Amino acid sequence: MKPARFDYARPATLAEALALLAQPEAAVLAGGQSLMPMMNLRVARPALLVDINRLPGLGEIRLAGGVLRIGALARHAEVLASPLVAQAAPLLPQALAQVAHAAIRNRGTLGGSLSLADPAAELPACMLALDATLVVASARGERRIPAGAFFHGLYSTALAADELLLAAELPAAAPGWRFAFLEVARRHGDFAMAGVALALGPNAARLALCGVEAGQRRQPAAEAALAAGDPAAAIAALASTDAMDGPDLPAAQRRHLAQVLLRRALAQLEAADAAA
Repeated sequence: MKPARFDYARPATLAEALALLAQPEAAVLAGGQSLMPMMNLRVARPALLVDINRLPGLGEIRLAGGVLRIGALARHAEVLASPLVAQAAPLLPQALAQVAHAAIRNRGTLGGSLSLADPAAELPACMLALDATLVVASARGERRIPAGAFFHGLYSTALAADELLLAAELPAAAPGWRFAFLEVARRHGDFAMAGVALALGPNAARLALCGVEAGQRRQPAAEAALAAGDPAAAIAALASTDAMDGPDLPAAQRRHLAQVLLRRALAQLEAADAAA
């Protein structure tokens, strides 16, 4: 199929882009790995496509003052290969190695994945587990949104129609924190049937799932059990997740996969500790 008719603009400055996004039915084009198929199927029918690929600085990755800032235009492949990311947010390379295939990672962007909020996507779960803050802007100004308040549900975020995601800011990994990302897919690179993003620290834990619930969020009951040193209770807590249901993959199976993955993630971290 072909997309419905649309206008196209390629702004050279952020101010110009934000002014264009203030127009009705405008959509952002970055990597286009999700948007273009949706347009071809006419699931998405924007009146105006705002191509942000020429905007300076939006793909920058930098570490300063204990904060890792990843620009929204940073390609998955760039984030995966970045030594700064490996140093400050080692969960991200683990997750990005599971994202699609090389051709898609070369074009897909961090901002595109977060803005779409696909329940099977790896990066939203990582942002939750890494306690990220998302920086967004519109012609009205800039605001900062904690990851826990950014993701609202199935393909739904706190972004207003005229706002653009500029960057994700993550506190650099502190001493004593360990990270694990595991997922199950029918084939490597396919959408996750279930995945866990785990950050485990001294008497603290942050845990998020992908491919399980329709909206991505942290798992407070499991986190509390992990912080208390009770991994069995944490695994059991995932049995109460509001898992998506369907004929191809029942909710009970998604819950079971999440439990198995958390058990494996904890075993992986324990083995790494023993080898250290």
